[in-house]
Amino acid sequence: MNAATNRFLAIAFCAAAATSFVPRCHAVLINAPPQEAPAVSRRIGAVKAINGTVITLRPDSGPELTITVQPSTRIVRIAPGEKDLKNASPIQLQDVQVGDRILVGGKVSDDSLSLAASTIVVMKSSDLAARHAQDLQDWQKRGVDGLAKAVDPAAGTVTISARGKDVVLRTSGNTVIRRYAPDSVKFDDAKPSTLAEIRVGDQVRARGDRSADGAEVTANEIVSGTFPNIAGTINSIDASSSTLNVHDLLTKKNVVIKITPDSELHKLPPEMAQMMAKRFKGAAGAAMASASNGSTSGTNNQNARPSGPPGGSGGNGMGPRGGAAPDLQRLINRAPATSLADLHKGDAVVVLSTEGTADGGGTAIELVSGVEPILQAAPNAGQAMMLAPWSLGAPAADAGGP
Repeated sequence: MNAATNRFLAIAFCAAAATSFVPRCHAVLINAPPQEAPAVSRRIGAVKAINGTVITLRPDSGPELTITVQPSTRIVRIAPGEKDLKNASPIQLQDVQVGDRILVGGKVSDDSLSLAASTIVVMKSSDLAARHAQDLQDWQKRGVDGLAKAVDPAAGTVTISARGKDVVLRTSGNTVIRRYAPDSVKFDDAKPSTLAEIRVGDQVRARGDRSADGAEVTANEIVSGTFPNIAGTINSIDASSSTLNVHDLLTKKNVVIKITPDSELHKLPPEMAQMMAKRFKGAAGAAMASASNGSTSGTNNQNARPSGPPGGSGGNGMGPRGGAAPDLQRLINRAPATSLADLHKGDAVVVLSTEGTADGGGTAIELVSGVEPILQAAPNAGQAMMLAPWSLGAPAADAGGP
């Protein structure tokens, strides 16, 4: 390809994701050859099937596409994170496998259902998996998450509360900023965003280089979203639409919650629920004593969560600290899985959901039933039980966090 050309095509090669909330997209800048620019169509997606010289492509959008590989088709392989094709390696069609990500250039048919390929750029699924594993480690090592306390788009900063400590996230023109879609539990559905879209009380997760005292992070990536915590009782269940109507004890409103295959449902065994109830009841008593002494505590923000539950756990999906009891998220994750069919009218539930649509509903990220003893002991405990959504499918930021 002509390296002198000034035309570039920005492509995002994204690994397939189910319920993970860790960024998996790797930006790739590919020189677009001047001889192809006006007439060539491009499609990007995953290889669904290969039959001889025909590839079935599952594109990121639109219907499946039949790709015809011609004798003159140029096929190259690039690694995740490469910025152009100068380090691309020529490969053969037999090196392409189902699940690989490909960018195809060529002439598309009139019905847009087939394409005669002139070039195919391949990102191997094995390379993406290895890169994703590295990303997970990097997010664990350099990640931080918390609630947005202040946003200053002019200064390019976001201040978050991370386990009771204020941390300033500093951005630059190179910082990647994304925001979860209002009714999606997948990071792959997150959209490019700006600091101005982050609201006080939002969940914010970032990775970057920390200052020596941990008070500032120079952010490479930031992802934000609004994720209400709902604690209440089920009014009704509609199995046909996979929805629950839940009466939220905090807002005193009824909320429609959709259950999807990506939603995680758990039921606490009675002994576990009783144990948690004792912990929350003790925490509530301590908070009241603190308030009577003139201390300020708590917030009514539905997205809020404490810096840590009783016992000193960090409250963000990792193990106990300093010999403290295991954190609540681990206890919840160890609880038996359940399903929509196991839920009944009148059951008490705690739900971490997406922001949802204008009608106030949302999609369940995580739902926990069997929580009657907990809500009886401390009606506001539902907020403390849930963590940031990315803790479900990604490492929390404890390792090396501020």
